[in-house]
Amino acid sequence: MPGYEYGDYEENVDIPYRRVLVTGATGLLGRAVYKEFQNNAWHALGCGYRRAQPRFLRCNLTDEDAVRAVVQDFQPHVIVHCAAERRPDVVEHHTEAALNLNVHASGTLAKEAAGIFLIYISTDYVFDGRNPPYGENDAPNPLNVYGKSKLEGEREVLRHSPGAAVLRVPILYGEVERVDESAVTVLWDKVQEGAESCSVEHCQQRFPTYVNDVARVCRQMAERRLQDPSIRGIFHYSGKEQMTKYEMACAIADAFNLPSSHLIPMTEQPAGAGAQRPQNAQLECSRLELLGFGVEPIPFKTAVRDSLWPFLYDKRWRQTVFH
Repeated sequence: MPGYEYGDYEENVDIPYRRVLVTGATGLLGRAVYKEFQNNAWHALGCGYRRAQPRFLRCNLTDEDAVRAVVQDFQPHVIVHCAAERRPDVVEHHTEAALNLNVHASGTLAKEAAGIFLIYISTDYVFDGRNPPYGENDAPNPLNVYGKSKLEGEREVLRHSPGAAVLRVPILYGEVERVDESAVTVLWDKVQEGAESCSVEHCQQRFPTYVNDVARVCRQMAERRLQDPSIRGIFHYSGKEQMTKYEMACAIADAFNLPSSHLIPMTEQPAGAGAQRPQNAQLECSRLELLGFGVEPIPFKTAVRDSLWPFLYDKRWRQTVFH
């Protein structure tokens, strides 16, 4: 069928009652969401694009016919839309491509999701960070093109699929295939430099959030929605530990028993530092809490060690074998 193609996806399987389609399943959050549903008695179909095959379905989400074909063929009960251009500096310079994915593809998916519960993953960057914390009903005011694109994506999704849910989350980290998959784990490069002094941003307050926790929230929302149609609209989920990137880097060093004295806190943003970021876009998560979703965030040092260790172990093993 044009627009999408299968890798090693098993077509001839007994499909249980609950089916979920995960977009962006090759990415950091998408992998965690796919695994969470698959490990909890859901039949999960993941789709991606450049990195999709052989594990996942290859689908161009900007191709309306391909999206329609995937949804009609698989007939999911739930779609978790993780696919996005999430790098603010990239969005600033490649705006048209980012808008096609973050806005137009999201609208297309929402149009095809009639009768399907769609969870759209959004961001704390829809807020300007001047008056935290931000509740679900607070007025957005994004500072950069990335935040604006995700806000427009939210509006497109809710316009075409009023029964959808928007889940806003902050800076994410989790088990990585490359350290630069996350703005958190990429700090490992600075931590391991050891002897050489390097500056790390110490201006903006962040709330690093573990993708496994977000994945559990998505599954809980999906399972509740199968019985309760009021699970719709905007929700927030966030880790609870407030940290700058400098503080994250120090915590990573501590988690691996490495020195951090070479890390220098940078208290002012240098000129030309890229897309403007909010100072503190802390999300207030009372709506999920009132619904009784019981996902207590895993402590940062524990989760970041678990996130980096498989990558570091694999890298060390490859170096041992091939050198």
